[in-house]
Amino acid sequence: MSTEETNIVAGLDIGTTKIAAYVGRRAEYGKIEILGVGITQSTGVTRGVVSHITPTVDAIKRAVEIAEKKSGIKITHVNVGIAGQHIKSLQHRGVRMRDSYEEEITAKDLQMLKEDMYKLVMLPGEEIIDVLPQDYIVDNEQGIKDPIGMSGVRLEANFHIITGQIAAVRNIHKCVTKAGLQVAELTLEPLASSDAVLTEEEKEAGIALVDIGGGTTDIAIFQDGIIRHTAVIPFGGNIITEDIKTGCSILKKQAELLKIKFGSALASQNGDNEIIAIPGLKGREPKEISVRNLAHIIQARMEEIIEQIYYEIQNSGFERSLIGGIVVTGGGSELKHITGLIEYVTGMDARVGYPTEHLLNGTEQTTSPSGATGVGLVLRAIEEQEYQKALGNNASSAQTIIKKRSASGFFDRILGKTKEWLEEDDQ
Repeated sequence: MSTEETNIVAGLDIGTTKIAAYVGRRAEYGKIEILGVGITQSTGVTRGVVSHITPTVDAIKRAVEIAEKKSGIKITHVNVGIAGQHIKSLQHRGVRMRDSYEEEITAKDLQMLKEDMYKLVMLPGEEIIDVLPQDYIVDNEQGIKDPIGMSGVRLEANFHIITGQIAAVRNIHKCVTKAGLQVAELTLEPLASSDAVLTEEEKEAGIALVDIGGGTTDIAIFQDGIIRHTAVIPFGGNIITEDIKTGCSILKKQAELLKIKFGSALASQNGDNEIIAIPGLKGREPKEISVRNLAHIIQARMEEIIEQIYYEIQNSGFERSLIGGIVVTGGGSELKHITGLIEYVTGMDARVGYPTEHLLNGTEQTTSPSGATGVGLVLRAIEEQEYQKALGNNASSAQTIIKKRSASGFFDRILGKTKEWLEEDDQ
């Protein structure tokens, strides 16, 4: 069987340090069952952007082969995550004038308003990746989350628009295609991670998701159940490894192992007498490194990254509205005492986000913070598949209703209304 013929979907996380393929399906109680995971080292991606096509294609093929072998499913379509420092976001308001008060606002009106956003003029070399509706205004009545069924002539909406470099987007498509796969959907990675680790209550209360990857740190801010701000910081776990390599004068692979096994984000939490011995190069004495000195190196860089995270939170204008504080996920969140340092620098509550909220089964690859993006991509692909099934075989109507979901839970609220509209359209 293939992912095209079954209810099984696949997500592909193309990261700076790893490329991971996840295969899953909707199981009982609405949970997600991960059937197989394939992870390989990423050598052709720099800070979330494909810099070398051939090794990236090879890594995608290897990851997919491993996932296929574990799941017994032939992968044909994938929901691909996109990140990188080229990702930007902006706010824009759209307006649509309707013919009369008599006709109710329908999903078709919302879709046409959203499609108009894709016509915005971007800077040369940039294109719109996704358009996320935040709230609506009907005849100057503001703060409406779901206007379907209302009467009004002037329909407005505030949109969160995500843009990226055309070349970077095309290169991702090219790599996936050369690996023998088709891109079912392109999803911003912090939005996928947020689906995997955040609850609806947290999004409602106000929260900042911070996904610390190898090459970049992605930020997504939610408030009142709506995506408010997204940003990408061009620093991640890899730069910490480089700092350790330089500061301790050791090999990069040794620096990475030191960071994973003995690294800490707070130097004060380590004793002065803890020493690690690193094997020397051929014919040389072992090198002794203090755990506290190692933590000082890590803390200095992490403080810089957290300060930039805090700047983005302040820049969003929602700093005082984030009751839930900060949820940190991704491979970088596995660093010891990371939440303590975040709370110290920002003064906000913090916790580590694990993608276990929606999982039926779990392995180390799926329940660790580094698997949040992959699990989120599978979850979004399943929601998209269920959405398309809800439309039935009404192809003409399918073209007029909203296909892309917003991170605000808009998909769930609109689905019931959409079914009613389709039934009326068929009569």
